[in-house]
Amino acid sequence: MNGKIRIVGAASGLGAQDRGCADGPVAFHRSQAWHELQGHPCLDWGPLLFAADARAGSAMARIASFCRRLANEVARVRVAGDFPLVIGGDHSIAVGTWSGVARAVGAPLGLLWIDAHLDSHTPESSYSGAVHGMPLACLLGRGDKRLLNLGLAGAQVSAAHTVVLGPRSYEAEEMAFLRALGVRIIESDEIAARGFAACLHEAQAIVAAAPAGFGLTLDLDVIDPGSAPGVGSPEPDGLWDGDVLAALARLATLPGLLAVEIAEYNPDRDQQGQTARLMAELISEMLPGLVERL
Repeated sequence: MNGKIRIVGAASGLGAQDRGCADGPVAFHRSQAWHELQGHPCLDWGPLLFAADARAGSAMARIASFCRRLANEVARVRVAGDFPLVIGGDHSIAVGTWSGVARAVGAPLGLLWIDAHLDSHTPESSYSGAVHGMPLACLLGRGDKRLLNLGLAGAQVSAAHTVVLGPRSYEAEEMAFLRALGVRIIESDEIAARGFAACLHEAQAIVAAAPAGFGLTLDLDVIDPGSAPGVGSPEPDGLWDGDVLAALARLATLPGLLAVEIAEYNPDRDQQGQTARLMAELISEMLPGLVERL
């Protein structure tokens, strides 16, 4: 066992309307929940990246610069033989995370995107202009040119091996875009009808079939806000936290998993550290499976 599970803090809220997510990695690092985890011999808190301030240019330019730095760091972690665990930060950080992994492995990835939203707008389709609603489109090769080609030329993830699990709030333009590319979307209504376990089984089969391996990105807002209040864009009627904990424990055992990302922790909206504790539980559930691959 030579490698480590290396946490990369992605402290940017530039892509969100509520920028409190920028404080998420630092708040989690200072939390009692992290303190109880940090003694694990295979878990190491690595670099903490911060977004540039307003003097560095427009929000989009600063997001692009941040994502390039994050891509470089995640690629470095992978190449060094460690396992990247990225803690954000609003979900625009995903452009950097998965571009870096794609660069390290040299091919587009499969990606399991667990989220209350589709995050697949382009600047032309977005109603709000918020970049945290655009990262999956960018990873699939569509969006502001400054957020494209950060790891590979073209798409960073394979549409045929990408699944969005759990969305319950989105616009028609995003759905049409993803369906045209062949991305599998398993909405909350389908999960309620078929059961979470059956939907997860289908999703993991699709993403794990990607030849270069796959990634897992979890937006905490997919979980019901009663269990995870500390998120930037809460949506009612979310997934049960027990299902998500079990899912991450299962996914961590799959041999093709290349990295994990947990996004959208907003400590300003947390209640008595409830969401921070849930994040620590999520990491703890994954640890046995992740340690096996080191």
